[in-house]
Amino acid sequence: MTDRDVHLPVAAQPTVDSIVDYTRRAEDGGYDCAWLPETWGRDGVTVLATMAERTDSIDLGSSIFNTYSRSPALLGQTAATLQEASEGRFRLGLGPSGPVVVENWHGMEYGNPLKRTRETVEIVRQVLAGETVDYDGDDFELSGFRLRCDLPEPAPPIEVTGMGPKAVELAGRFADGWHGIMLTPDGIEARIDDLERGAELGDRDPDDVGVTAGVTCCALDDPGRARELARQHVAFYIGGMGTFYRDALVRQGYDVAAEIHDAWQDGDRERALGLLEDDLLEDLCAVGDPETARERLERYEAVDGIDAVAVSFPRGADEDEIRQTMEAMAPETN
Repeated sequence: MTDRDVHLPVAAQPTVDSIVDYTRRAEDGGYDCAWLPETWGRDGVTVLATMAERTDSIDLGSSIFNTYSRSPALLGQTAATLQEASEGRFRLGLGPSGPVVVENWHGMEYGNPLKRTRETVEIVRQVLAGETVDYDGDDFELSGFRLRCDLPEPAPPIEVTGMGPKAVELAGRFADGWHGIMLTPDGIEARIDDLERGAELGDRDPDDVGVTAGVTCCALDDPGRARELARQHVAFYIGGMGTFYRDALVRQGYDVAAEIHDAWQDGDRERALGLLEDDLLEDLCAVGDPETARERLERYEAVDGIDAVAVSFPRGADEDEIRQTMEAMAPETN
């Protein structure tokens, strides 16, 4: 049976308490894991620790901690601590993010994101195993670090993001899980093929690598409003968050994504929104009235190889619209 997770909204939430409230609602609604993004608002570690303190059973994950703004040793310490605080419910989500975040916000050179992610995961594994870390890589050289507290039991899984074929293949070779976003059901199937190839190259069982599909959802009594919010959200990511989301959609056969990106970069937001037609929106999102949104989410759950779908929300949705959608898409509602 496919798990149903929730990808919490964070950017415009008024307080830490409001984010924790969403998490508790998700727990009450039967969601399996609450994934916390870390973007340009509150830091993820503090909020995850608060979530761990105020919940009982729902898994908690970072989605994502980028592999540039924290060192691998610190990420290992953080994962061990959050696993202790949550009494075994933490899942470490990692990814390279992109140049917009890493270079513009954190002032670091982006470099080779696949290599950095692989080396980060390898070091974090050593830390969580209690090993003395002596690591000689291309991005990192470490010596002498060892965790000086009780080891987390069990060690939290390390799950990674990735959008291109090589990134997903690499996830299959070394990660415990892979998270895909901005992918249609057909697009997810193609990337699962990449993941399985990577697992085989790493002499691993593909079933040991969990697959989570993040899906933008908006389930409202006013389906027009739901589509409007989803269209604004998708256009922003295609046009304003680097080239990864654009390229992911072009790989899936949506050449219009390049036009949307260019229009957004030229400052013509109206044209960008107009280019994002309903057929792409319906292929990519689960939006509309509650019944329609649930049916569209079920298309992802029907894909062989997906272990979990993560319900996410348009960035412009208000608190009431987020709560309506969370309730409508909750496992206990279906």
